[in-house]
Amino acid sequence: MSADSPSRPSPPGHVLLAPDRFPGALTAARAARHLAAGLRRARPDVPLVELPVADGGEGTVDAVVAAGWRRVEVEVCGPTGRPVTARLALNGRSAVVELAEASGLRRLPGGAPRPLTASSLGTGQLIAHAVRLGARRIVLGLGGGACTDGGAGLVQGLGGRLLDALGKDLPPGGAALRSLHALDLRGLPDMSGIEVVVAGDSAGPLLGRTGAAAVDGPRRGAGRDEVRLLDAGLRRWADLAEAAARRAARDLPGAGTSGGVGFAALTFLGATIEPGPALMLDLLGLAEKARGARLVVTGEGVLDARSLRGSAPIGVARAAARAGAPVIAVAGRRQLTGEQLRKARIQAAYALADIEPDAERRVRRAGPLLEQLTVAIADEWLPARPQSASFQ
Repeated sequence: MSADSPSRPSPPGHVLLAPDRFPGALTAARAARHLAAGLRRARPDVPLVELPVADGGEGTVDAVVAAGWRRVEVEVCGPTGRPVTARLALNGRSAVVELAEASGLRRLPGGAPRPLTASSLGTGQLIAHAVRLGARRIVLGLGGGACTDGGAGLVQGLGGRLLDALGKDLPPGGAALRSLHALDLRGLPDMSGIEVVVAGDSAGPLLGRTGAAAVDGPRRGAGRDEVRLLDAGLRRWADLAEAAARRAARDLPGAGTSGGVGFAALTFLGATIEPGPALMLDLLGLAEKARGARLVVTGEGVLDARSLRGSAPIGVARAAARAGAPVIAVAGRRQLTGEQLRKARIQAAYALADIEPDAERRVRRAGPLLEQLTVAIADEWLPARPQSASFQ
């Protein structure tokens, strides 16, 4: 377990509830609460431990707060410049900052995409706030972002200035980077002695056909011409950023993560990038919580082939298996074969779609449906203890 993880001993013979979120329906914490509510009704004598999990994307701060970290709220700029109240988490001198909190898709007014102008500025402001609070290790969760600005906004949020040929500050977003002429980094905080770890994925480089604009631009609403425009802006940004920081990062694995925010973290924060699920499960102390568990229940919205490439529930299953605990999964939909589940160290999987085929009702009633699934889980995996007979 990470040295920064709060230590809470688990009761003997407990059931560990460690789901990820069900996107559009339930946060990880709410999913855990519904599982717990159902199991308490079905097996009131079984001790339960709730440990919502995350993979570094949306819900990361919520997960560590549920594990005992302190939540801190601060007003920052959202992806379109409107102020938003965003959260970070603190535990001792460690902090968790989440891109989706300040610069996420869910922060777009009305959900309307802004592929050319959305900025990561608020995420930089969150990092700066964590530094002011004394954090010496910052875990930066990159996922669910709305921007394709190469992390230029993050640098602005930390106090840097991006200037055009007239010495004026550039407007936000990736498209404006084509007009970048100079960087003024005198306002950046002193990051020496501060470790920054990105909870990321195996995203490609910053530029080109597998880069941030080509991969993430369309996901954020960019058309073909806009993708070319964004890539040109990111190229200009990379040229000047690497020269200013004296560090080449554009071709490093993960530089293209989350619209290129990974590039700024590597270049200006000296960050390292680690697989999000493994890093988060270590922070949450999953291995210790699974030790001695009678059963571990994990899950997410959809269990499919993408899950096998590194989702949080698969990480939970493998860590729990190493701790000697059996693992089952719950999901909105299940698209894995029995053999695939077994290879992932999952003994069985239960899907809301099995009891509610209508997708709209399944999302709307995800919580009660999860509670309904716990009846089958209890019957199959938590047999009731026979009551002692009494004689008159």
